[in-house]
Amino acid sequence: MKILLATHNKNKIIEIKNALQELDIEILSLDDYPDMPDVIEDGDTLEHNSLKKAREIYEYSGIITLADDTGLEVEYLNGEPGVYSARWAGENCSYEDNNRKMLRELDGVGLDKRNAVFRCVITLFGENLYKTTEGVLNGKIIEDFKGQKGFGYDPVFLPKGFDITLAEMSLDDKNKISHRGLAVKAMVQVIKGMK
Repeated sequence: MKILLATHNKNKIIEIKNALQELDIEILSLDDYPDMPDVIEDGDTLEHNSLKKAREIYEYSGIITLADDTGLEVEYLNGEPGVYSARWAGENCSYEDNNRKMLRELDGVGLDKRNAVFRCVITLFGENLYKTTEGVLNGKIIEDFKGQKGFGYDPVFLPKGFDITLAEMSLDDKNKISHRGLAVKAMVQVIKGMK
């Protein structure tokens, strides 16, 4: 069995491959298909974007496709950046740009008002196949960067019940608790049920 990950994001590829390693399947990514067209993520929900990516890449490749969309929802910011998390600081922004914007937006806001939720929706799409799973991680946005691992908002996200950020955790430890790790773990069960 082959599964194509609908992403060029090297960090996501590493995380998802790590979480899927118990399955005896070949895992490909968009890096294996340089001519694959880009999917415009114009949905207003994580579910919509995840499905759109999986469907369009499957229709182009003919290979069962797994796609995720992830968003960080900050209570004080009325759920922002949400579906726009990856490009919150503008088109072609860096992870650091997004994190700096987050810290500016929350400047002067007490830790008790910095509640946040990471959500990840994963879609598996193929012929007569459409499955979706979701992972959620609660936590807070801290006041400065901590940690060199991970990517995205990991250096400013403190998971509930932990005293280290996602960026301070090993990949294995992060995958055990993270939104993406939980969504992939649920998808592993779906895939096992298909074999």
